[in-house]
Amino acid sequence: MALFKSVVRAIEAISEESWTDIDYTVGGKAQVAGCAYGDGHRLIIRRTRLVGKQAQLFPSWRHHAFITDREGTAVFLDADHRHHAVVELAIRDLKDGAGMAHCPSGTFTAHAAWSVLATLAHNLIRWVAALGLEHKGPVVAKTIRRKYITLPGRLTHRSRRTQLHLPTHWPWATERIECFDRLKALSLHT
Repeated sequence: MALFKSVVRAIEAISEESWTDIDYTVGGKAQVAGCAYGDGHRLIIRRTRLVGKQAQLFPSWRHHAFITDREGTAVFLDADHRHHAVVELAIRDLKDGAGMAHCPSGTFTAHAAWSVLATLAHNLIRWVAALGLEHKGPVVAKTIRRKYITLPGRLTHRSRRTQLHLPTHWPWATERIECFDRLKALSLHT
């Protein structure tokens, strides 16, 4: 990625006291600061680095900056910017993982049906993550599909009970069974 010298100079001019710690990631440290940039704009910068043993490999700060003309604190604007990034991730998952990148037909109505079904499947994955897996924060649908959906398993019914049988050494078997039980409990309350 190209470095803009004016942005680098602006970041270097920020005093250490201007950086505010934020809760960002496990195993790392993050801080946010802002400064004037150009005509009526502000440069908001989030800097991150690893802590602990991994910090020995990458001891320096990584900077992520964006320019805005919005009002608010640097911490608020950075959090709002990251929230928009979550939306962009959901759209990327919908395109890449749910089949929206390539529609399979040459007719408009087939594309419309494909779009509706792909969106429903994508949203169902996100709801399973939120309700069944109790996911907090961004959901990457590709990870949910890989860990919990594309898995060889078998449902059996015995003594009026449904049971899910999974491979014995599946790394996420416990989480998958807990997810299934949570979702089943939700259906009993409706």
